[in-house]
Amino acid sequence: MFHSFFPKPKLFFTSAVVWAFIAIFGWYFMFQALGDSLGYVMPEQEPYDLSYFVVPANLYFYAYLAACLSLFGAFWTVAAKDHPWKYWSIWGSLLIIAVTYFGVQVSVVINNFRRPFGDLLQNALSKQPGITAWDFYSLQIVFAKLVFFSMAVSILTDFFTSHYVFRWRTAMNNFYMSKWDKLRHIEGASQRVQEDTMRFSATVEGLGITLINSVMTLVVFLPILFALSSYVSELPVIGEVPHALFWLAILWSAFGTILLATVGIKLPGLNFRNQRVEAAYRKELVYGEDHAERADPVTVKELFGNVRKNYFRMYWHYLYFNVARYFYIQADAVFLLLMLVPTIVAGKITYGIYQQIATAFGQVSNSFQYLVNSWTTIIELLSIHKRLKAFEAAIDDKPLPEIDQRYLKREAEDGELAANKPT
Repeated sequence: MFHSFFPKPKLFFTSAVVWAFIAIFGWYFMFQALGDSLGYVMPEQEPYDLSYFVVPANLYFYAYLAACLSLFGAFWTVAAKDHPWKYWSIWGSLLIIAVTYFGVQVSVVINNFRRPFGDLLQNALSKQPGITAWDFYSLQIVFAKLVFFSMAVSILTDFFTSHYVFRWRTAMNNFYMSKWDKLRHIEGASQRVQEDTMRFSATVEGLGITLINSVMTLVVFLPILFALSSYVSELPVIGEVPHALFWLAILWSAFGTILLATVGIKLPGLNFRNQRVEAAYRKELVYGEDHAERADPVTVKELFGNVRKNYFRMYWHYLYFNVARYFYIQADAVFLLLMLVPTIVAGKITYGIYQQIATAFGQVSNSFQYLVNSWTTIIELLSIHKRLKAFEAAIDDKPLPEIDQRYLKREAEDGELAANKPT
């Protein structure tokens, strides 16, 4: 699944994580201060239009990010000089990371926009003098420019990512077909090569982009939320807490992640078994198209009974999983407002600041809730991984997973019974 596309995947991804931490700590503990000393300082009132992207402080950071990505890419290009997919897997991944970060930057500008717009709206509704219709129109023009710029970036990113993922699927397909003699005896081998690789690449596309976006969002918005915490010092019941918003986002997201991971622990195995019973039922029907003695009513009834039994088990487990998931989602919708009640009643923030806090908290909270938001997709990916894992075992001449061994044993027993059946 991975070594067909990425060079030495375990080492590649481990080194990527290590290098990311080095780059992040290097920025906050060394290069950011160096930039400040050279005059690359963000203005106190950050721009809320497209000029944000050409502020010297941001240009300095873009140069630092490009240098970090280029060093990592150059190292692995040399280390994996013989890998056929190195340009797509290494430089394609780095390009996606860079563009994803740029997309997060657009979210930062939009968040900056919320304060002047929210304050203008509040002043207009309270009939403050000197406010004209053009004040609103001019801000809407600024917002339209941001949105159209964001759309252009997203469309181009999606186009490139689709090609990137299809190259990954091509790499898996070519690799598996080169080992077809070892793989053809595994149950549903053709389905695993054609359908499972397609589903795996499509699922990884969605989860991978979301994961990268979540990490980038945390890197960008955590400092923003930390700064906005200065407006909120008192929480209901708890009282005064330094950097309250920062800790609330982390603890609330951790609670949701642990909750859903715990109640959904059985779902990957059930999804995997569901693919197996569906494949067994479909395979018998296909045999019945060419052989009159196959797909008889008794066999088909038994196979469909397995399908029915597994679906009913899944419905039950998804029932209590969805109870926990929807409970958390509904509670999440009111959690921040509930925590801000003392601050709002005390009149410590304007509507514009509230909009900034709500956006920043939502960005950080959603990023920490990656598992919460993606859990059902992760379950599907884990079930696909279980099926393709059998391919990996056969290619490496290792024992097949237990469930595949049971299937082959049952197939051998059925074949023996068929051979000994009186004609």
